[in-house]
Amino acid sequence: MSILQKSAQILKEKLGDKVPIIGVVMSPFSLPVMQMGFGKYIELMYERPDLFNHLMEINEEFCVQWANAQLEAGTTAICYFDPVSSTTVTTKEMYLKTGFEVAKRTIAKIKGPTATHVDSGRCLSIIDDIARTGTAIIGVSADEDIQELKKSCQNKLTVMGNLNGIEMRRWTPDEADKNVRRIISKAGAGGGFILSDNHGEIPFQVPDEVLMA
Repeated sequence: MSILQKSAQILKEKLGDKVPIIGVVMSPFSLPVMQMGFGKYIELMYERPDLFNHLMEINEEFCVQWANAQLEAGTTAICYFDPVSSTTVTTKEMYLKTGFEVAKRTIAKIKGPTATHVDSGRCLSIIDDIARTGTAIIGVSADEDIQELKKSCQNKLTVMGNLNGIEMRRWTPDEADKNVRRIISKAGAGGGFILSDNHGEIPFQVPDEVLMA
């Protein structure tokens, strides 16, 4: 059992169902950036579809096994990190041929709820497609209007976001309070919204008093 699995197990034993325990997997489609570098992966995607498909088979198997192992250890849900699928990185046309199909296959085999996160990337133009992958939540970017995102996700996805983690390093507690209220006023009505940062990871440099504000 890995350290992460053991951590999930301990949290589950101590907290039960009082708070959600979130596991994380890097999507099969985005993982190659870490495996082989951005440039080589983009070349592979466009120039060697045969090798791309083979790599996706390997990565999908790993992703599903790792996600389900975390769920078995006690996590409540899995965050499916998929930044390469965002339209900041990939065109919608290419996404529908690649990352979309990969996500549909992978999420269908994960034995628990998932939240897709595009890691500060844009996703407004592919919201309907992300919903069709079977995920329940979408983590969205501070670069897009949370009100528009909420409207597009209505009755399809829960929206999670979109406080700017980089800007948070410079906020005072009062500024944090104002920004939180601003986002809730735009996206909170009717539910289907989770307040969060826009990246899935808050920088270490953000002061505790800002987080607690």
